[in-house]
Amino acid sequence: MPKSKPLIEPPARHTDVQSALRTLEAGSNGIAAIAAALQGPLAPAFVSAVELIRKAKGRAIITGLGKSGHVARKFAATLASTGTPAFFVHAAEAGHGDLGMITADDVIIALSWSGEQPELKTLINYAKRFTIPMIAVTSNAQSSLGSAAGTVLELPKAREACPHNLAPTTSTLMQAAIGDALAIALLESRGFTALEFANFHPGGKLGAMLKHISDLMRSGDAVPLKPVGTVMSDALVEMSAKGLGCVVIVDSSGHVAGIITDGDLRRKMRPDLQTASVDEIMTASPKTVRSDALASEALEILNSAQITTLVVTDAGKPVGILHMHDLLRAGVA
Repeated sequence: MPKSKPLIEPPARHTDVQSALRTLEAGSNGIAAIAAALQGPLAPAFVSAVELIRKAKGRAIITGLGKSGHVARKFAATLASTGTPAFFVHAAEAGHGDLGMITADDVIIALSWSGEQPELKTLINYAKRFTIPMIAVTSNAQSSLGSAAGTVLELPKAREACPHNLAPTTSTLMQAAIGDALAIALLESRGFTALEFANFHPGGKLGAMLKHISDLMRSGDAVPLKPVGTVMSDALVEMSAKGLGCVVIVDSSGHVAGIITDGDLRRKMRPDLQTASVDEIMTASPKTVRSDALASEALEILNSAQITTLVVTDAGKPVGILHMHDLLRAGVA
């Protein structure tokens, strides 16, 4: 009996997959072209743009129209969240009152692949009138926009992924890439930290990961503690009472000496367990974290060590306990 033909082609040969692969190849070629240009003619203009934005007394005004406008809006958001005050001004709306948002202390970054969008003329004239520095991100340095800008980031010309070479695809990806490159260069040059990022991004999972351990940990009477030399029967009572599946062992000076977890009990189970000393059962020098560390740091420690509990310390003394469940509740893990 003849085999029936599959209703759907195998993914590797399906025309939709082949189309997707061509699109991704075109995009990757565009990114590679920028990387090559940054190692050559684009480098001086890129450095100049970073310096200009960093030294501006005001804000970075990002503008564009059409698909370039959508990329510009995202670029402005990335800058703002990484320490560079920025906002988006629509190129067409600028001539209808939004020019009032732009001051002489600002720097304008205009995105236009062709550099010939007529709506940009109003912004160009305004920048000239008030001597506002302008950076052009375009594929044509000789265009109206490129000729008017003091600094031009001329992106390599690249074919769009669209088979007709019309729909902005590769070009918008390249604009987004150079925008990200500028934002990260500015972030690094300013020494912008994760703690500063937390100030601008308190919401969502990113915001949760940027919380301090002190905001999430159990503290005070909720921390299961016992001194060295304690009999295991007493330690087990403390573990059960606090419900965290562990007890922290401290030395005579109050510093962390070890920890006993449910795992330790299973690994070291023996007939005389209850009469043994905690010193014999505990894991010495357990993983700890500072109370001012970020939740993301705690998650990394827990995952890499394959444990569920961290002792939170201050100068070697326990001030809290952080359990994986605390990170889950906060939306970190």
